[in-house]
Amino acid sequence: MRPRVHGLCHAVAVRKALIVICSLALVAAVVAGLRQARTSTGASGDAPAPLARAEVSKPIAGAPPELAALRSRVSELSGGGTQAFDVQLRALRGYPVVVNMWASWCGPCRRELPLFQREALARGRTVAFLGVDVTDDRGDALELLERIPMPYPSFADPRSNIATGRFKARVFPTTAFFDAQGRRTILKQGEFASRAQLAEAIDRYALGGT
Repeated sequence: MRPRVHGLCHAVAVRKALIVICSLALVAAVVAGLRQARTSTGASGDAPAPLARAEVSKPIAGAPPELAALRSRVSELSGGGTQAFDVQLRALRGYPVVVNMWASWCGPCRRELPLFQREALARGRTVAFLGVDVTDDRGDALELLERIPMPYPSFADPRSNIATGRFKARVFPTTAFFDAQGRRTILKQGEFASRAQLAEAIDRYALGGT
């Protein structure tokens, strides 16, 4: 009986070893998948560093007056609510407009803002950018705009009359795209994972108008 018992014990030991090996392999696969997911969504910590105020404040040579005026309002947080926002939007008729809705309490918004910094600088002669600061503490919002200065003004929206009342935004950040005729082409809810993704959306929905 002893050889049979010995063989049985050996088989049990091998089975336990295989279970341990499979478990370790599964854990490694899950960890790798999570790392890949964080990278693909832009949440891996490799977002571009914010540009300094001096970089975003440079005048745009050859820009139309309406777009040059936006650059002169770096990190401005305007009041006036929906009415003031609508006046500004109408004043930009004839140019594609990108409206980014953000808040200082919103982690994805903070990650995304440096992407909008760079795209607004690159497209300052052709595309208008506006911000909407949603249900935020004004002091916190201004502090964020000091750390991540934006080359265009934002409109304070303390009761979300613009973001949820006008645009029906459900998550933040949310970005609205308008073509040069003032028609809203799409409302993108959620974070842009990369500058390339944001640039593609501007080309398609603001410049292309589709």
